[in-house]
Amino acid sequence: MGEYSPSIHGTLDAGLESSLDPHLNSSLLQGVELDPEALAVTVPEPVHLMEGMFSELHTVVSEVGIPVTATHFDLQEEILWMGNHRGHATSFFGPTMGRYSSFQVHATDDIRHIQSLETGVLFLSKCNLKCYTRGGLVMFDYPMEEGADMHSLLMTDNNTLLMGGLQNYVVEVDLNTVQETQKFTVEVPGVAIMRQTSRFIFCGHTSGKVTLRDLRTFKMEHEFDAFSGSLSDFDVHGNLLAACGFSSRGLNGLACDRFLMVYDLRMMRAVTPLQVHVDPLFLRFIPTYTSRLAIISQTGQCQFCEPTGLANVADIFHVNTVGQLLMSFDVSSSKQALAFGDSGGCVHLWSDAPEVSFNDYSRETEFALPCLVDTLPQLDWNHDLLPLSLIPVPLTSTEPLLSDWPTALATPSPRRAPPVDPEILRTMKTVGFIGYAANPRTRPRNQVPYKIKDVELDYDNYNQVPESPIGRDEEPHLYMVPKKYRKVTIKYSKLGLEDFDFKHYNRTLFAGLEPHIPNAYCNCMIQVLYFLEPIRCLVQNHLCQKEFCLACELGFLFHMLDLSRGDPCQASNFLRAFRTIPEASALGLILADSDEQTGKARLGRLIQSWNRFILTQLHQETQEQEGPQAYRGASTSESAIGKLFGCEVENSSLCRCGKETVRSTLTLLFTMHYPEQNSQEKTIKEYDFAEILKKSICLEQSTQAWCENCEKYQPTVQTRNIRCLPDVLVINCEVNSAKEAEFWKVQAEVKNKIYTKIGEELCSMEGFTFDTRAEDLRHVWIPLTLKMSISKSQGLEISSWPEGEELSAAEEAEGASLYDLVVTVPHILDARTGGNLVAHIKVGETYHQRKEGVTHQQWYLFNDFLIEPIDKTEAAQFDVSWKVPAILYYAKRNYHTKYDLRIKNPIDASVLLTEASLARKQRKSHATFIPLMVSEMPQAGDLVGLDAEFVTLNQEEAELRSDGTKSTIKPSQMSVARITCVRGQGPNEGVPFIDDYISTQEQVVDYLTQYSGIKPGDLDAKISSKHLTTLKSTYLKLRFLIDTGVRFVGHGLQKDFRVINLLVLKDQVIDTVYLFHLPRKRMISLRFLAWYFLDLNIQGETHDSIEDARTALQLYRKYLELSRGGGNDEVRKVLKGLYEKGRQLDWKVPDSDTGDAAAVFPSVMGL
Repeated sequence: MGEYSPSIHGTLDAGLESSLDPHLNSSLLQGVELDPEALAVTVPEPVHLMEGMFSELHTVVSEVGIPVTATHFDLQEEILWMGNHRGHATSFFGPTMGRYSSFQVHATDDIRHIQSLETGVLFLSKCNLKCYTRGGLVMFDYPMEEGADMHSLLMTDNNTLLMGGLQNYVVEVDLNTVQETQKFTVEVPGVAIMRQTSRFIFCGHTSGKVTLRDLRTFKMEHEFDAFSGSLSDFDVHGNLLAACGFSSRGLNGLACDRFLMVYDLRMMRAVTPLQVHVDPLFLRFIPTYTSRLAIISQTGQCQFCEPTGLANVADIFHVNTVGQLLMSFDVSSSKQALAFGDSGGCVHLWSDAPEVSFNDYSRETEFALPCLVDTLPQLDWNHDLLPLSLIPVPLTSTEPLLSDWPTALATPSPRRAPPVDPEILRTMKTVGFIGYAANPRTRPRNQVPYKIKDVELDYDNYNQVPESPIGRDEEPHLYMVPKKYRKVTIKYSKLGLEDFDFKHYNRTLFAGLEPHIPNAYCNCMIQVLYFLEPIRCLVQNHLCQKEFCLACELGFLFHMLDLSRGDPCQASNFLRAFRTIPEASALGLILADSDEQTGKARLGRLIQSWNRFILTQLHQETQEQEGPQAYRGASTSESAIGKLFGCEVENSSLCRCGKETVRSTLTLLFTMHYPEQNSQEKTIKEYDFAEILKKSICLEQSTQAWCENCEKYQPTVQTRNIRCLPDVLVINCEVNSAKEAEFWKVQAEVKNKIYTKIGEELCSMEGFTFDTRAEDLRHVWIPLTLKMSISKSQGLEISSWPEGEELSAAEEAEGASLYDLVVTVPHILDARTGGNLVAHIKVGETYHQRKEGVTHQQWYLFNDFLIEPIDKTEAAQFDVSWKVPAILYYAKRNYHTKYDLRIKNPIDASVLLTEASLARKQRKSHATFIPLMVSEMPQAGDLVGLDAEFVTLNQEEAELRSDGTKSTIKPSQMSVARITCVRGQGPNEGVPFIDDYISTQEQVVDYLTQYSGIKPGDLDAKISSKHLTTLKSTYLKLRFLIDTGVRFVGHGLQKDFRVINLLVLKDQVIDTVYLFHLPRKRMISLRFLAWYFLDLNIQGETHDSIEDARTALQLYRKYLELSRGGGNDEVRKVLKGLYEKGRQLDWKVPDSDTGDAAAVFPSVMGL
């Protein structure tokens, strides 16, 4: 400390001088009026801080002459708070101590304690607790009981607070409700200081005692009688408690004790007291390298020492208080800064480093906006669309505005109506003075556009696809990405998806996929796999015992895509299984929600990794031998994936010593490798795609590798050759950087020039027309057809081939094959939405035959639930400024003729037979259902009552619009938790044969017990007493029932099947919510229908799916009875009475003791 100038530290007595210190910085008194004659201020030399030693960094004046009674370092932001004797609070930002906010907390009482929270700051005065935002707005005001004298706060957790003072109780307050939750009695004179560790709450009493209390009950466990007079401060760190205070000196009163009491909390006894050289008033542990103690006297002396060592006089420094006394003290959470408040209104900041940080991790502080008057935008009066409301104008009720011209000086000039469409005038028929004409639909309904400039949209002619709700304010002529390629989102309403018109986006009979599920970025690749006929048949024939098998889940999903007639499906069960595969997580294929929504994910690279993963995973899963307990299904030792995509590759490594190592492997896809660009060459050379592809497949590269002959790492030439051609050639484009994108762009431009030149030459020939427009060939580098062959002499040969031509017999005899482009997957770059992935797929004849009854091939764009036919050249166009190639599939012409494309449903009746529960505690006596006997197996047309209960995995994300309406951005993600099926006919009608609770691996955020009856633990195999199964097991049972042709009866089945992820044909669903419904009226709850028609009071406290399924069956029987009795007229009459009664009762079921039930529907009792 000797290196510091005396002007900074002074002597031990310097603080006792009463005059104003000449070294007080004049900047401290900013904004304060002082008598210039009474105060001489000089500016000191700048202070150079020494690392590791505390010295003064900054001092500011809050209010001159008003003592600072509380200081506090904010725990969330770089802010220092202080409160003074007159109830005023001020905050200062950062080590420069710039004033941040200042406001009055209490009119008269002093501020005794300050505590920062996540959202605000707590201020404690004598009989009041207030919470303010950091900007000074009141959040709550909590008054105390009369006679309270509060002194200290203690946060026991994020939402719970203890308050103590000089009275015989300590109050616990819940900050969420701002209510007192408990009151603990303590001995008089009360609690002045509180601290907490993981073991105890420590209470310091003015009587000189420190008590240790239980964290939960506040019961006293231990007591230390530290000082005979009074306690001034104490602190706890690790296993040590240190306290300072006053000793009683008989008639002379109290004297400051220079011995600190130190206690070992392991043995609960005092260790040797620590003698210090200052009169201690405050004390804190400052644990950095060691458990240092900072001891502060009221006159400004500060000493550092070890609690178990000896104090050294050299470790004393002095806070320059200009003769004032220290009233408050605090240490920052980072232990780098100390704050002192004195009786003259000054706050002193000391630090051990020049670049001080109050917290280890502080969030960014929000500053007040600058004055608007200084930053008003310049208005361009020539811009017709510029809103004048950009200039804020105060609303005055007394003075007229400048724009309110007197009527004598103003002439109204309404906007001129647009001219009538000439087509309307041409076709108009006049009757009297009214003209009638057909609407040509050339303009939006009820909209008159501003006609400022006639903008020609050269490239955005896709108005038949309604724009997604995202980004409607974008000017279309400035937007590069065509609408059909942009990310589509579902706009949710009160009815969820029911009133969203998917037909606007998909006028085909093929099924799209919904994008709102986590990791749905792979939707485009699911469509790619579906439209490869051998894979579609393979996975639908596959069935195994594994709970999470992607091949099984793809088979279930493809079955739904087969059944759908243009309605979108969702891949929720497949993606749920995908999230459980460890390899997918290890490869980084499972995205966080935030990455998907904010567009942080690099989708192009991600989908290529996904492509490699899914082919490998399906290859392994369909190759595995099934055990004897497996379901029956088509499973062979050789994987069809290997036959379809597999290519035997010979990898050769040649060391320079001459030793060659050859090994064979099976590869399922190839990655493009582009030629290295010489830095001296400014232009990129022209390459043919077939040439680059050949070099990528037959790759030759030099690398360091271990040579067993040389017994060291040697430069090795590694060469790859293929022995056979795959049926489907899969290519990952690897356009992951600007360099590769530029390469594609240049090659496409070169090829376009060649096509344009050829086109001009051909068109100049007499009598010759050239079909394809030049712009159609822009950005095209890849050929639509490739010719590939392998010969012993030449090896692999690849060349482009005219699309429509066939091979000659001689070429076929040589083993040449034609490969047609069938899939391209581009990554769409879109700064507004974060980008998305789409697929161009050449859909084959068999798919068109099944869906539309026609036999032809057609290219389609698949963008989640948007499906649109496109031209073949569009599939090969890649404008890399917004459409980057990711994956290409080339298929051998007529390859599928050698595959068995028959589907034999592998799900049989055995899935309905008895199975063991996953729950360890389940007992036979607890069984809630009786499985079907072999003689009871359902037949087509049989009735089955069904009900399902759900739990929530992710909460709904919604926003409130300015008009107060709610807009759902992302719906809550539900998971099925219980499925019940009851017999619909026979002697056991109404008896359940399925009552499965579904085990889930994912985190449940809400069990919805009030509505589902599911309780925490019901889905946990360790503690559940229910019949617990996997989702796959129950799914197979329902699939078997659907495939058999049974008819399901239930209430609100559409949502049930959607969450279970099943597609059921409409003629197999009897939904009581629609049976008892009048058009344009509200849907009626099952509970109300049961009370009205059946005199049943169901769903009392919680829902029970067995009860609900039975009730739905009984309601259907009632509906049949009404229909048979009087036909549709009788049913309509009864429904009108139902709605009338519902309106009277506000759709609430009356209590059973009111006696109103018999008067509701008289024929109920005859059921």
